[in-house]
Amino acid sequence: MSFQEGDFVLIVAGDRKYLRRLTKDFSLNFKDKLLKLEHVLGKSAGQEVNGFCLLKPTLEDLILLGFERKTQIVYPKDSFYVAFKLGLSSQSRLLEFGVGSGASTAVFSSLAGEVWAYEVRQDFCKLAKKNWDKFGLCQNVRLENVDFKEAQVEEDFFDCAFVDVKDPAPYMEKVWRALKSGATFASLMPTANQVAQLLKVMEPLFCAVEVLEVLHRGYKANPERLRPQDTMVAHTGYLVFARKRT
Repeated sequence: MSFQEGDFVLIVAGDRKYLRRLTKDFSLNFKDKLLKLEHVLGKSAGQEVNGFCLLKPTLEDLILLGFERKTQIVYPKDSFYVAFKLGLSSQSRLLEFGVGSGASTAVFSSLAGEVWAYEVRQDFCKLAKKNWDKFGLCQNVRLENVDFKEAQVEEDFFDCAFVDVKDPAPYMEKVWRALKSGATFASLMPTANQVAQLLKVMEPLFCAVEVLEVLHRGYKANPERLRPQDTMVAHTGYLVFARKRT
């Protein structure tokens, strides 16, 4: 498919990436190079124009370059791995609360059949919806502006759960009741003491508990001087996984 007005395009110039929407006033300057709307319309993904490589953005590109945020997002390096560990499929009904900017929800939504999402802060609900609507994402998400403690959910209803709140411990009994037997639970927390507190509460409710972190180190893609990037996305949070015991 060729690029049309209104499309989002990922533009690669040297070692820089730009996510832009093709509007009537679109233009991009990089060093001594200029890219305008008429240069892009009708071109196909992978074509190079005036030294710019034109690509269709992936979900990761949309999240990292296009999502607005008020707090640190769940990075794709974590959310993609969580989705894998949860075993998401078109038959999965996922419980999520602590939605934030909606980045992790967008990842889960692309794989799950249904996502039931709860966010206590109204401003975060509005921001998540704005991000999803901007890119046409999360059509299978039911978002409620409510603390999960107050949410009305059936028991043995969800195939898996992801929790991203400051203190998950007070929610764990309700999460356990909402999950099907043997279902997978996942959570992300920034500090070790939060993890330790959660593990104590989880002990009688869950089995097969794992705690890990995902480190992501990029390399400079130059065959003459291949070496790590000067900076890296290292510790963003501890991931806790477990299965519901009955």
